[in-house]
Amino acid sequence: MKTFEKIENTIASLQTGSISDARKTILQPLIDFIQGKVDADETIRLNFICTHNSRRSHLSQVWAQAMAYHFNIKNVFCYSGGTEATALFPMAAETLGNTGFDVVRRSDDKNPVYSIKYAPNEHPVICFSKTLDDDFNPQSNFAAIMTCSQADGGCPFIAGAEKRIPITFEDPKVFDNTPQQAEKYHERSIQIATELFFVFSKITPKNG
Repeated sequence: MKTFEKIENTIASLQTGSISDARKTILQPLIDFIQGKVDADETIRLNFICTHNSRRSHLSQVWAQAMAYHFNIKNVFCYSGGTEATALFPMAAETLGNTGFDVVRRSDDKNPVYSIKYAPNEHPVICFSKTLDDDFNPQSNFAAIMTCSQADGGCPFIAGAEKRIPITFEDPKVFDNTPQQAEKYHERSIQIATELFFVFSKITPKNG
């Protein structure tokens, strides 16, 4: 299962050895959730949740969908949401474009819609900022992956979630409008890609 060539090159460069044992322990509940769904022949719905659904949650949503495809894990549907809606931050979209995703901005309002493709014949990931309970997202039978500590602390209960899994990342927003902005967004995107590569690499297909 091949993603776009530049994404494949990015994936090939990921260093899972950089993931600490403590971090692997944090990732294990997500591995267990996905594996359980695979074993039961059930649809895998992952909703990545942050405060504003503008940066980390979108990076996680897109990379998770790409990694599921890369490892040929079927019936994976990735979503994202926030405790409030703002807009997908342009640098987050640009960062994904720089690592090989085909990013197209489909609207020009304050909360634009982006289509982000990872493979030639696959449906793009549709990205825009929305609340975690927006009708665009699943209402039940999903894992809520909390990608920021503020949302994790502020949302102890996620309605409809089968499992709530905190996997928090540092916010690249602190580097907005600085000379380090592009570097730090890339750094965070690669961390997310590396950890999600690790997660999906541990999934054993049924009858595999």
